[in-house]
Amino acid sequence: MTDHIAPAPEAAAARPPLPPFTRETAVRKVRLAEDAWNTRDPQRVALAYTPDSRWRNRAEFPEGRAEIVAFLTRKWDQELDYRLIKELWAFDGHRIAVRFAYECHDGAGHWKRAYGNENWEFDDNGLMRRRHASINDLPIAESDRKFHWPPGRRPDDHPGLGDLGL
Repeated sequence: MTDHIAPAPEAAAARPPLPPFTRETAVRKVRLAEDAWNTRDPQRVALAYTPDSRWRNRAEFPEGRAEIVAFLTRKWDQELDYRLIKELWAFDGHRIAVRFAYECHDGAGHWKRAYGNENWEFDDNGLMRRRHASINDLPIAESDRKFHWPPGRRPDDHPGLGDLGL
């Protein structure tokens, strides 16, 4: 897959693929989201959400792009060498469910792998208006890491979650 995320204007520009989703378009939407999050660029990532998007992320409830940017900035200031893999779980109409895992470490060098599920709801323009995430953390040794690629987009030949036994 060679798709790359292009910056979108602040307005409600369409973000294909658009709902209602097919299996193919849902898989593509999930990979585009993974690619965007692996940039660790809060401004860029926030453009995939509606201006009034509502999130539930652990015990935080960001609303709107400004709060999403602040949340992601804080997140990636603390979660260093972040690598994420997302996988389609289910889809229907304007909704997609994914499972994911990411690896990162803190400033003291303590590694973790976070596992979770997300439920997404999109508007007609393909912007995400709701994101509900449930996440669990597992401390890991650096030698137990499974996500090995340079910062940025996961290479197409890197194993996915199922292939890694996650």
